[in-house]
Parts: sequence; structure tokens; C-alpha cells
Amino acid sequence: MTERETSEDYLAGYAEMLAAVCATGRRLTREELEGLRSRGERAAEAGLGLRALVRAHLSAARTTHPALPRAAHDHLLAAVEQAVDAFAEGHERAQLLAVRQEEAARREFIDDLLYGRSDLGRLAERAERFGLLLSHAHAVAVAEGPEPYADGYPVSRGIESSLVARFGDRRILLTTKDGRLICIAPADEPDVLAHFAKQAYAATDGGRVAIGRPHPGAGGVVHSYEEALNALDLAARMSLDDPVLHAADLLVYPVLTRDRQAMADLVVSVLGPLRNARGGAQPLIDTLTTYFDTGCVAAEAARRLTLSVRAMTYRLERIHRLTGADPGDPVQRYTLQTAVVGARLLGWPEQEL
Repeated sequence: MTERETSEDYLAGYAEMLAAVCATGRRLTREELEGLRSRGERAAEAGLGLRALVRAHLSAARTTHPALPRAAHDHLLAAVEQAVDAFAEGHERAQLLAVRQEEAARREFIDDLLYGRSDLGRLAERAERFGLLLSHAHAVAVAEGPEPYADGYPVSRGIESSLVARFGDRRILLTTKDGRLICIAPADEPDVLAHFAKQAYAATDGGRVAIGRPHPGAGGVVHSYEEALNALDLAARMSLDDPVLHAADLLVYPVLTRDRQAMADLVVSVLGPLRNARGGAQPLIDTLTTYFDTGCVAAEAARRLTLSVRAMTYRLERIHRLTGADPGDPVQRYTLQTAVVGARLLGWPEQEL
């Protein structure tokens, strides 16, 4: 069928209804209006555009117009206005329902994908509908900011527009989960996640972005996503100030905490004596952290801590006396630094181990 013939399928009895309305000057009945709304819904479900359908209604009214007396012309215009409005309402209602169903399907797919639920074969089939080929390797970037974000927020729309303008259709999926922005991209498109990180950092007013390592298959998306989340959690615990974190650069930390009890024993054994210092252990741990972060350059560490070099030297000597480990000795320095990293990972001394 042609488009016009298809449109006319939804106009059966329309001209007769207009003629009846104009003959009496009445308004359309509730049943007639509901019938028009139902036709509008069915037309939308059949994939017919509203503009073509409105044109068909106006064309039918034009055919009716010459046969009417002049006095009935105003009644015709009022009836057409009512009819088109009801038909369009039904069409829009069906479109809105379709959009909501699509959004629900997309959200269900994303939840299944990021949590590793559902049959992997079925998940791969659904993924193609949303632009992903799970037979390839993917990497996931996760961004968080000072407030939660959701699909449709200005921040989300702005980042999506930037990605589309820059990369077009490259099988990229941008979404949100638990208030965070998420970008899933093919592993051979590293520029996509780099651009996402740049845009997300700016759009979230200096938020933080973590990028997981590429992994193959549907399970690989889950793995990369969890790596990104763990990197964000690690950054918070370790007070890392890098705006963009790569999970590949942080692999040493999970290794250090794999045996949590052994790490806790090291922290308490090496750093426990610092609790006897005036002010407690935390100021001296902060001193060691800054000292190690500056490559063990006492002058630079003193500047960052707003201390004199003499005060910095005194603190290092105090640490040496309390712990028995010399921060200036390469072997003992390694033990101290590992213990300091462990303390930050485990939240000591705020949390008892």
C-alpha cells in the first residue's frame, strides 16, 4: 500500500461523522473522540507519522467542505479541530508509551550488563539493539561528581552530544548508574574514553573519572566496570588527586590488600608506636605520605606541609625513634612506605585493625 492508502485506513467513517456534526451543529461525542484517540494510537503503533495523518484528515475535510451550506462552515472547522486534536492525542500517547517501554528495556539491559545477569547469549543479542557487539573487547569509564546524575540530565545530554559530534556512530553506549556517568566503548577506540573523561571532568565541575582495563565478551564489560568502580573507591581512600584514574596503573593496591590480615599486622607492627606521639599517629603518617610522594625530598615535603625544613627533619627523626625504621634508609623506607599505603587502604588509625 502507498502511504496515503495506509493513512486512509484510519479515516473510515470520518467524512460521514463530519457531515453529521455539521448538519446539527453539535460537538463530537465522547465515544467519537475516544474512537479517534484509539485510531491515533493504532496509527502510531503501525509506524505512521503524525504529519501525514493530519494532512489526510484535512484533505478529507476539504472534500466535505463544498457540499455544506455556508452556515455550516464554522461547525466544520470546529469539528475538524476536535477530531485532529483527539487523533493527535492518541498518537502522542502511543509514542510516549513506546518511549517509556524503550527506556525501560534499555535500563533493564544496562542493569543486566553491568551486574553480569541474564544468559550471555541472550545478552549479546540484546546488546546489538543498543549498539554494542559483545563479541569484541570493551572498556568502561565511570565518572562521578559532586551530585548524582541520571539519563536526560543536562550534564548527560551535553556529554552525549559531544561524543556523537566527535565520533559519530562507533558503537558507544553512554548511560548512568547509581548517580554516576558511564561510557562503554570498544577496546580499539581508546580516544572515545579519553574524550569522555575530559568532557565528564569539565561537566561535573571537577569530578573524577576512572577507566577500567579492556576485557572481551559480556563478562568483560562487568569486569572493566568493577575495576573502574574499585579505582574510584581506592582514590577516595588514598586521597588520590588525579582527575583521571586508570585501573591498569593501580594494580599494586589490590595486590597489597589481597591478604588483609597480613597487611593489618604490618601496619600495626610498624606504625603502631606512632600512636604514642603527641597528637597521635595521623600527623606523622601524613608526614610520611607527603615525604614519599615527593620522592623523599625533605625540602619539597616541608613546603607542601607548610613546615620549615628543620621541623620536617625533626618529624622524620621522631618517626625513626618511635618505629625503629629510618625513612632515609632504602630497605627500611620500603617497609615504612608499604605500611603507610596499607594504613591508608585500611583506614588506620581511624579504624581499629
